[in-house]
Amino acid sequence: MHSISKRLSILFILCTLATILLVTLFVNFTVTNKFDQYMVDIQNRRYQRIVTYLEDVYKREGEWSVNTGVELMHEAYMGNYCLTLMDDKKQTVWGMNPNEIKNQLNMNEMPTQKNGVYTTKTFAIKVDSKKVGYVDIGQYSSILLTEEDINFKSSINKSIIASGILTLIIIGGFSFYFSKQFSNPIKEVAQLSVNLSKGNFETKSSIKSNLLELEDLQKSVNILAGKLKYQDTLRKRLVSDISHEIRTPLNVLQNNLEAMIDGVYPVTTEKLHALNEEVIRFGKLINSLNVLKHFEAESTKLTYETIYLDEFITEICKGFYLDAEKKNISFQYHVQPNHKYLITGDKDQLKQVFINLVANAIKFTTFEGIVLIKLYENGKNIVVEVCDNGMGIKDEDLPFIFERLYRGKMDRQKIEGKGIGLTIVKSILQLHNAGIDVESKVGIGTKFTIYFNENKKS
Repeated sequence: MHSISKRLSILFILCTLATILLVTLFVNFTVTNKFDQYMVDIQNRRYQRIVTYLEDVYKREGEWSVNTGVELMHEAYMGNYCLTLMDDKKQTVWGMNPNEIKNQLNMNEMPTQKNGVYTTKTFAIKVDSKKVGYVDIGQYSSILLTEEDINFKSSINKSIIASGILTLIIIGGFSFYFSKQFSNPIKEVAQLSVNLSKGNFETKSSIKSNLLELEDLQKSVNILAGKLKYQDTLRKRLVSDISHEIRTPLNVLQNNLEAMIDGVYPVTTEKLHALNEEVIRFGKLINSLNVLKHFEAESTKLTYETIYLDEFITEICKGFYLDAEKKNISFQYHVQPNHKYLITGDKDQLKQVFINLVANAIKFTTFEGIVLIKLYENGKNIVVEVCDNGMGIKDEDLPFIFERLYRGKMDRQKIEGKGIGLTIVKSILQLHNAGIDVESKVGIGTKFTIYFNENKKS
């Protein structure tokens, strides 16, 4: 099994080799054909030049002799071809010996193509449209190449091979570099996923990538790691909170019953009532958990109807004025005028949301504090704010306040509560496609903000 880096490098190199091979074959084939065609053209021009030269000599001398055109022999020897001059009856006037050319060429190293086979071509010599003779041009190849021609073709082939090797080296380096760019983030993300599967939620991927998809993948896995760590923390905290909530009434019951059995406490009606109160508190906790399970399973059947939110909240606030007066709290309700605050929802469920939030605001606000409710429009949303200047929530507790059975430490735990009210609030709002945010500072106060989608009705 190969690593992704090795696999990508092999893939790049194989593609490069295939490309270089195809390009080399194509270029070599094209250059060779063009060069051969060029040499054929030169050879044909040589043939035409020889014939034209002999025609001019005949015109000048008027007949053939053993000395006619013999000056061409030197050029023929130098060009590795043979000439034979014949009259109009194809009788030889003079001719060269092909064996001399063969010996001169040294056939093992002769710079020709298809060497070793002697071929001739016969051309007619015409003067005034009349054939006056013939010339045979013979050679040991289809195309005659000089040493310079051979060196030129060799240099072309060497350049092609050298450029192919250089390209392979460059592409090999690039493939190694880019395969690392691809593979390193993926390898780190893969290792991170392995660590997550083993329950190690502390690790995070820190390597950077210039590729958008890999960067998104890395960010997503880091977010997943954070959420898994967060959920693991909640799970441990939930187990601790549930055990604490259940253990407290059970310990009270057990200790008192053991004291009564041992005769330490007399069995009185007052004692039995106290134990019954613990049983009732324990039952309420179980019922609260069942209610929470009901909401989280999204099995709640909602009865939707049109709600005028300003009138709805006004009615709810009336039930809290007495509680606010007991603590001398300034209880205020501000509504932005000239708007119709229409939403669609379940009145009973939404009533539970606002009762819970307002009750908490009063509960956690000290004597002579302020609780303020605001209702206004913001774009396409209807916004409800529930604010107080109470004890506030610690920064480390804010991320967990909507989790089941969670209650903050220190001051907030001194006030009675089960830790599921805000969880139910968020569940109900989610069923209504509404959102909720919280802002809080210790000693300054808390603000819950709810966002509803507005019904557009005329």
